[in-house]
Amino acid sequence: MSTYDKIAWLPLCGGLTGLGLVLSYFAYRRRGLGAGLRWAAWSLLPIAAYLTGSIEMFWKMGVAIGDFAKGFAFSPRVWSGIALAGLAVARSRPGPGQTGYRVRGFRGRRHPGAEPGSGGPRAARDPPGGHPPARHRSRREPGQAAGQGP
Repeated sequence: MSTYDKIAWLPLCGGLTGLGLVLSYFAYRRRGLGAGLRWAAWSLLPIAAYLTGSIEMFWKMGVAIGDFAKGFAFSPRVWSGIALAGLAVARSRPGPGQTGYRVRGFRGRRHPGAEPGSGGPRAARDPPGGHPPARHRSRREPGQAAGQGP
């Protein structure tokens, strides 16, 4: 007899559905009809899974994933393969001294005003104080609509 057969699924699924319906009532009282209906819909899923017989499928999927993870986590052979794959990916990228690193067509041109010590391309168009000139808006007359000129 397997572990799946030892579990009483009908009372478990019925209890989960009942608990979900109670919580959906509280969600309805607190957040409104939409939230209550969402909670009620979600709470019907356990009993629906039992009635359709899909709980055994979910059980088998969980056992398979658990067995895979158990074999994956405690196998030195698997971890050495992961280390080799990571090393291959890390070494496949070209570094600064290797070909293929530069973008084709780029010859090191600079922006105007980006000479060393000039403060970058923005310094060429900004005044010596470092702040761009203030922009003044024209005032509207009381009867004038927004967006219309004087």
